[in-house]
Amino acid sequence: MSSKKETFGGTVGFVLAVCVVCALLVSFSAVQLKPLQQANKLLDQQTKILEASGLLEKAGKDIVKTYNEFVVARLVDLDSGEFVEGDVINFDERRNARDKALSIKPENDLAGINRRSNTSVVYLVKNEAGSIDTVVFPIVGSGLWDLMYGYVGLEADLNTVKSVIYSDHKETPGLGAEVLNPRWKALWPGKKIYNDAGEVKARLVKGGAKANDIHGVDALSGATLTSNGVTHTLQFWFGKEGFKTFIANYRAEGVK
Repeated sequence: MSSKKETFGGTVGFVLAVCVVCALLVSFSAVQLKPLQQANKLLDQQTKILEASGLLEKAGKDIVKTYNEFVVARLVDLDSGEFVEGDVINFDERRNARDKALSIKPENDLAGINRRSNTSVVYLVKNEAGSIDTVVFPIVGSGLWDLMYGYVGLEADLNTVKSVIYSDHKETPGLGAEVLNPRWKALWPGKKIYNDAGEVKARLVKGGAKANDIHGVDALSGATLTSNGVTHTLQFWFGKEGFKTFIANYRAEGVK
């Protein structure tokens, strides 16, 4: 009996030792890989912002250099619409939205996000002459399965769409995931977010937008909930609880 107990104890001890070693290896790997993961995440973000601003082809393989040369990231207080000081490099909308001290529950949660960060980063994109000709806005809203994250590039009038680029989603391939289809993305340039009365009119149109519709883009075939989600996301983020106050200030005062 004693021999059997010692054998059992030895086996348990060996298993525990292996578990501890494996846990240490996993922890060590996670710590070592974290800087690389963060760098890759930042590179992907910069790539999407350049795409949203129309500079991706110009950048070629030198994403970081092009981004640093032409893009200025600024933190915005969404309630006041004013620029504020803050860490734009490590800004995390998802983290902020989970923190009640750094976020609010929208009065009209069209985008289905539950909570909205008090601040957001906007990206001011310069042309060769040094003038800002594009502003890129981050957006987030519900799709069919989960939240969808992306960027909207607007021309200097902050009304004319240059691009709508989604960067992170869990939509169904061939249906909602068609937000990544170049043919669908090509429908956006030249569309208008607001009408003359300042109302958000950009939307996806089931059955297809008419040729003279300056606000409408074809809905995603077979993906009604995703299409509705895109529409509601645009309505929210360019409405009063999103970037509308900032846009009004920007138009009136310019960049300060």
